[in-house]
Amino acid sequence: MTDSDQRVLLAVLAHPDDESFGTGGTLALYASRGVQVHLVCATRGEVGTVAPEMLAGHASVGDLRQRELECAAGQLGLAGVHYLGFRDSGMQGSPDNHHPQALAAAPLDEVAAVIVTWIRRLRPQVVITFDPIGGYHHPDHIACHKATRLAFEAAGDAAQYPNGATPYQPEKLYYITFHRPWLRQGIRLLRLLGQDPRHWGRNHDIDLVQIAQSEFPVHARIDIRPVAERKQRASACHASQQMPGQGRLGRWLMRLSDAEEVYMRAYPVAPPGLREGDLFEGVGSQ
Repeated sequence: MTDSDQRVLLAVLAHPDDESFGTGGTLALYASRGVQVHLVCATRGEVGTVAPEMLAGHASVGDLRQRELECAAGQLGLAGVHYLGFRDSGMQGSPDNHHPQALAAAPLDEVAAVIVTWIRRLRPQVVITFDPIGGYHHPDHIACHKATRLAFEAAGDAAQYPNGATPYQPEKLYYITFHRPWLRQGIRLLRLLGQDPRHWGRNHDIDLVQIAQSEFPVHARIDIRPVAERKQRASACHASQQMPGQGRLGRWLMRLSDAEEVYMRAYPVAPPGLREGDLFEGVGSQ
């Protein structure tokens, strides 16, 4: 395979663990197929909650989470991990949203300019990032979505974000999503178990009911069963972010996510009824 034939996949995500929990199967699958899979991580997860005993030997929460990401990258077979250098903004409504270096507080053009640099340098045919609500309304995820969309549209235009790099236009852009019917079933299960689906997750700060009200089409289904164990090992690297006492819903969702990961195709605009089984379908045919 020549350099011009090399397939490259770029994931633009917000925090260490997003690459494993959300889309680890996809990244591992394509890496196993010889695709150069790169991760651009916007922050180092500096304000994630961590049990004090896990910080032993680490200078900070960000240092710990960066080491966890290095472990996960090895399990997934990533060709490179690249940081944008912004700070974790915390969950929606957190005071960390307003930190001067917070990703969520950064001007959109500033974030997009850095992503453009990586797109032009790495030259991916396919780019993936979060959906318009950032999966679960996390401000950093939403910032990544907006900036990546802008960067994707601008990277091929020499007049936009001139940085000395050769302009390059990727062929496809996908948003990470998930099956809303599964989520609605999970909400019903939580209620049957006497739990509040509006306060779910490790820190009880995820509103599943609000998420379920947003509907995104599924255009691509990626069968990740061949690499499910690799995804599990990568997820295990993020020990500081595991949800204790995962419960029935957590175990059920994990089983589902070990079978397939699903995406909405943002570009090219998907025709009605589109069903893809490969993010690289049609690449190079233009």
